[in-house]
Amino acid sequence: MPLELKHVFASLPQMERGVAKVIGGDPKGNNFLYTNGKCVIIRNIENPAIADIYTEHAHQVTVAKYAPSGFYIASGDASGKIRIWDTTQKEHLLKYEYTPISGRVKDIAWTEDSKRIAVVGDGREKFGAVFLWDSGSSVGEVSGHSKLINSVDIRQKRPYRLAAASDDTCGSFFEGPPFKFKFTLRDHSQFVNCVRFSPDGSRFATAGADGQIFVYDGTNGERVSSLGGEKAHKGGIYAISWSPDSSQLISASGDKTVKLWDVGAGTAVTTFNLGTEVTDQQLGCLWQNDHLLSISLSGFINYLDKNNPDRPIRTIKGHSKSIQCLTVHKNEGRTYIYSGSHDGHINYWDAETGENDCFSGKGHSNQVSKMVTDNDNELVTCSMDDTLRYINIGKKEYSASDVVKMDFQPKSVSAAAGGLSLAVCIGQVVLLKDKKKVFTLDNLGYEPEVGVIHPGGSTAAVGGAGNTLKDEGKTMEAKGAITDMAYSNDGAYLATIDDKKVATVFIVADGYSVKNEFYGHHAKPVTMAWSPDNEHFATGGMDMMVFIWTVNDPDKRIKLPDAHRLHHVSGLAWIDEHTVVTTSHDGSIKQWTVSE
Repeated sequence: MPLELKHVFASLPQMERGVAKVIGGDPKGNNFLYTNGKCVIIRNIENPAIADIYTEHAHQVTVAKYAPSGFYIASGDASGKIRIWDTTQKEHLLKYEYTPISGRVKDIAWTEDSKRIAVVGDGREKFGAVFLWDSGSSVGEVSGHSKLINSVDIRQKRPYRLAAASDDTCGSFFEGPPFKFKFTLRDHSQFVNCVRFSPDGSRFATAGADGQIFVYDGTNGERVSSLGGEKAHKGGIYAISWSPDSSQLISASGDKTVKLWDVGAGTAVTTFNLGTEVTDQQLGCLWQNDHLLSISLSGFINYLDKNNPDRPIRTIKGHSKSIQCLTVHKNEGRTYIYSGSHDGHINYWDAETGENDCFSGKGHSNQVSKMVTDNDNELVTCSMDDTLRYINIGKKEYSASDVVKMDFQPKSVSAAAGGLSLAVCIGQVVLLKDKKKVFTLDNLGYEPEVGVIHPGGSTAAVGGAGNTLKDEGKTMEAKGAITDMAYSNDGAYLATIDDKKVATVFIVADGYSVKNEFYGHHAKPVTMAWSPDNEHFATGGMDMMVFIWTVNDPDKRIKLPDAHRLHHVSGLAWIDEHTVVTTSHDGSIKQWTVSE
């Protein structure tokens, strides 16, 4: 295999306002896991740039939990399917698959011997089930609720106890196995979002949308205390997580704080303030060894610092929505990858370490469709909010003055020396110099899709449905509607891809005569990029394939199937002649080593 996976920069958790996010912890203490779309993402807690992505679910995955043995993970999706799969091998072989409830799974809990699993959620005929992991046969029933169950936990000591928390404002307590309903916990006045047993099994706590946390005895289910007097938080509480020694817990709330509680005293030891924006609401948390993690509505993962509650030790950023485009730029000797996503968010990544951040200030308000870097160390981006932006890479912030409003929605942007940039909009092509419009072409007689400026800056090629145009007024017929194109870095070749699944390379100096045609995609290619050596280029298509082609020999190609298992590649770039970067709608970025 001439292509090897070098790095995976994973997506953030997929968040929804007012919906709690369950983060799973690894019993061995190395990893944590969460879900985004149809993917389960496993990340190293010490170095989150190390990640693994599981992509075998057919529906949106909602929750994943390690078995206490650490060898298996159970993940549940929106259709009610539970997959139990191996964590030790790279292939993540499926061990068992069940459909215990007929709707969205909200939470999963294992018994400490890793033999029984409780699953709750929004089923049609029942809201929960408990079953044996190897046969799927029932070991009790999760009953007693009139609305969907948000959360479930099982005491990690014998005799087993099970507790559930539901939207009908009640919790419930079960004894088992086989698990039988004992009584309802009627202390909350609003939805109950989370229930968790302490690791030693002596207590369990429930947290609700009424901002209250109640603590109960782990053996008989009697109420022991409530935390924080009348209210634990000003807003609804979405998640709680106990300390390993069972004496403290953290709670994550919609009031944009996480609180650290002394359970015995019932008081808050520390309050972590995580911001003032709506996107700073805290919807999930995990206490693992010495790490305290919380998840914001923005998808950012915060590592909390007990000694400095207003500044997290670090915040993991990235994309929680699909990535639409990417580009690579060298800055002060280091290579950075820039990626733009469906929600207008732009992130930059250190290609070696995976450390990343986003630009400060207010950026695009809608999908970033295309981005390039120009010679003035600026990132030029175009977006569905009908603007072009020029972002100074050194300053790493958006500037309000460097925005150019377009008459129509831009689809593609290209830049060249001398401050030139070319924007292709719906039905219009615009040339800009030094961020000012110089001239526009209207009434083109075809629908332009993509435009590129020759590295020399004297020629522009525009491609679209029907044909390819050049500024001398010369038209070359393409096989189909052009989906993307690019000049090689030395300006010798122009390569195009079209919806008839063909890639074509034209020789610029020879009046754009065709050098070679490249066939191999089974569905239309959508993105392409030239290698720095000017002899190879990569294309990615709707068939989930990435091909690396050799300009002089159409038969010499490297094929990478399933680069991003569930989605086609939406962006390609090269770091050097041996490393190609791919990104896709799964919100992750992958680097591949190419060997001849």
